[in-house]
This record gives sequence, C-alpha cells and structure tokens, in this order.
Amino acid sequence: MWSSVGLSVINVVWSSLALCFLVAFCAHKVSRLLPGIFDTCPAYVLFQDLIRYGKTKQSLKRDDWLRVFDVPKRWFWHFYAVSVGWNGLLLVLYLSFIFQHQSYPLWLSDFLDILTGAHSSDSQVPQLSTVLVQLLLWVHSLRRLLECLFVSVFSDGAMHLVQYMFGLGYYIMLGLTILCCDRMEKERSSLLSQLDWLLVAGFLLFIWASWLQHQSMVLLARLRTGKSGTVETLTHRVPKGGWFELVSCPHYFAELLIYISLSFVFRGLSFTWWLVVLYVLFNQALAGQLCHDLYISKYKSYPRHRRAFIPFVL
Repeated sequence: MWSSVGLSVINVVWSSLALCFLVAFCAHKVSRLLPGIFDTCPAYVLFQDLIRYGKTKQSLKRDDWLRVFDVPKRWFWHFYAVSVGWNGLLLVLYLSFIFQHQSYPLWLSDFLDILTGAHSSDSQVPQLSTVLVQLLLWVHSLRRLLECLFVSVFSDGAMHLVQYMFGLGYYIMLGLTILCCDRMEKERSSLLSQLDWLLVAGFLLFIWASWLQHQSMVLLARLRTGKSGTVETLTHRVPKGGWFELVSCPHYFAELLIYISLSFVFRGLSFTWWLVVLYVLFNQALAGQLCHDLYISKYKSYPRHRRAFIPFVL
C-alpha cells in the first residue's frame, strides 16, 4: 500500500510542479499548430524564453532586455556541485541517525515536520530504501558533475536566470523529499529484512539507465571533438549512434528511467516519489520536444522515425 498519500506540503509542491510543466508542454504543442500567430506576443516570447535553454534558445527572437537575464548554460555543473555537497550532507546525517542514533539537527527536523505534516519520532525505524536512494542520487549527481566538467563540450548557449535559480533549488528540495518519504514510511521491519526483489530491480535499472545516459553524453560530445579528444567545432550536428537512432534525446529518457528506478528502490510504495517521477516526465518531455522540433526544422534529412525522447511513444 502506498505511503505518504495525503495533502502534505511536499506533495503539493511536486504535484504543482508536474502540473506546471504539463501545461507548458501542452501550450508549446498548441503553439506549434498555430505558427506565426503568437510570435510577436510579449507573453508568448517570455514563455518561450523561460522554457528554452541552450541550442533551443538561440533561434528565439527576443528583445535585448530579456537577454540581460541570460546566464551561461555551461553553469549546469553548479547544479550537480550543489547536489553532491547537500545530498552528501543529508546522507551523512541519515547514517548518523541509523548507526549512532543521533537525531537530525533541529532546523532540519522542523523543516521536515512542515513539509510532511508528520512529527519525528524517536521510535522511527531506519529504512534501507532511504539509504540506497540517497546514495544513488549522490552517485548520479557526482557522475553528472564529472560529465559536465570533463565530457560535455558547451558552446555559448544560455539559460534564463530563473532556470538557473530553479536548478539550484531543485536538488536541495530533492534531497529533502527523500527524507520526507522516509518520514512518512510505515515500514517497521529491520534493515536486512527490507531487502526484496523490487529494490534490487530498481538498483539494476539505475545502473543501466546511468550507463545509457553516460553513453549518450559521450556521443554528443564526440560531435564536437576529433579522434584525439580536442574540440574541433562548437556547431550543432545531427546526433547518431546508440539510442539516438530511436529518439532525439536518449539522455532525457535515461533521466526519466533513473527516477523510476529510485521509485522501485522505494519498492513503489512512495506516493511522493511517484509525484517526483511525474514532474520529471513532463519536464523532460518538454525539453525533449523542444530539441526534437529544432532538429526537424534545422535538418531537412533528419530521420522522421525518431521520437522526441521515449522510443516509439513520444
């Protein structure tokens, strides 16, 4: 039976974010059916400015005042650096709770009370799924940080300052969400007895999805580097190889699978984490559709059988 079902602050936050990105995705799809009608509308231009980044933003016709809020897309590594530090801290605090029976700092405990509407209890049983999800999120963040610093080749693409601030806050909220799921968990068995096939399946899916995402990032980087690894161009080219033969953005599909895998590690019982998955689905669908539309409009010979980011579906 699902845990953490109810009208808590944390559930409202994630359901609201999921709804916002669903509306944004639908609005973008509708605007594609009516080309030219909204192009000069200030509200439409602002909307596009807020949802686009990198290569999908470069063709957007914007007033100069909007460009004031641009920050380099290469600053993506800041998100993962924050995540490695913050979620590493939360992991240490949770391990201290498990093995040394130390309570959370008062500020953290009070904040979790607000987010969940459930007060902490000294009799709360440590959850194996919580430890593993925290660890996997930390590993994921570290891998993405290293990829941003040493694999990806960024051009002069930009993102909006709002997107940048949102990205910084996102990984902070994500770590808190894991502790919220733990706070609302009703499991009362010992750590080892919590190990089951669904948790193992989630771990294996996480490994495969991470490999898929890394492979995709390497293929994207090779579009701009030579055989020696040196950067030869910053222009955009048609991605080929791997899962790029099926979708325009396999790295976005892999991101979705990673979050689904973490839900499996929670044994599929955390309603709150499924809300996170729903948000990631709509967020990545929007980003993937924007890239897909760009490829189709820019390259006349772009393979028509490719989907945006979910093979054979979307």
